[in-house]
Amino acid sequence: MKIITSLITASILSASFITSTMAHDTGHSQLEQAIAGEHRNAKNSARDQYRHPQQTLDFFGFKSTMTVVEIAPGGGWYTEILAPALKGTGTFYGAHYPDTGKNDYYSKSRRKLETKLASDAVFSEVKLTNFTPKVASELAPANSADLVLTFRNLHNWGEAGVKQLFADSYKALKPGGVLGVVEHRMPTSQKLADNMRSGYFPTQMAIDLAISAGFKLAASSEINANPKDNAVHPKGVWTLPPVYRLGDKDKAKYSAIGESDRMTLKFIKPAK
Repeated sequence: MKIITSLITASILSASFITSTMAHDTGHSQLEQAIAGEHRNAKNSARDQYRHPQQTLDFFGFKSTMTVVEIAPGGGWYTEILAPALKGTGTFYGAHYPDTGKNDYYSKSRRKLETKLASDAVFSEVKLTNFTPKVASELAPANSADLVLTFRNLHNWGEAGVKQLFADSYKALKPGGVLGVVEHRMPTSQKLADNMRSGYFPTQMAIDLAISAGFKLAASSEINANPKDNAVHPKGVWTLPPVYRLGDKDKAKYSAIGESDRMTLKFIKPAK
């Protein structure tokens, strides 16, 4: 009887392991398929070498069954990956600037994103919410998100704006949820006050503001580091690819540097 019981127990454990492994593999392959998808803009795919989407999302603990919020999706670079990776299995909120009816940057950006989302069925399950910089915003229903993501945005909003953003993110996340931050990294030798328009943001300030919002720093990664970038450029970070703010002037030089040096930070909302 002991042998039979042991065999049955082993069989159950094996089946459980296989089921768990299959679920993990399915989620992982869904992300891999999204990254490799033909729906992606070719220029966007070419930037994977700098942005490392697979490694970055793995670092943040992404799973295709999660409820995920992307803050200020902009042109939709990461949206092209997140939308299909979550479609049918998870929930995806794009918290973007509202369309106020004005002919300004924010409204134009929202309309452009809406046009993109309507262009392909792969985006059919994306839920747009309103994010207004420096104003309290409901990124997603309170305590509903597993993962909130912001990519290369902190420099746009300054210290007060980032503080508000982190407060909004904390409210949207479930206890135990993750805030993932990727941002152009300002060298410690530079001061934010002297480089406000450079596009770079201090790592320690990002950490301090997240902690003041209630988060704990879980880990940092050099996935998106670029030691070739010294963050000293005539037109700030936009001197580098893909913007090339100087046009053809010294383009080969900046192309050789590549995209910016970036911090990659993982914060957790403590479980209560």
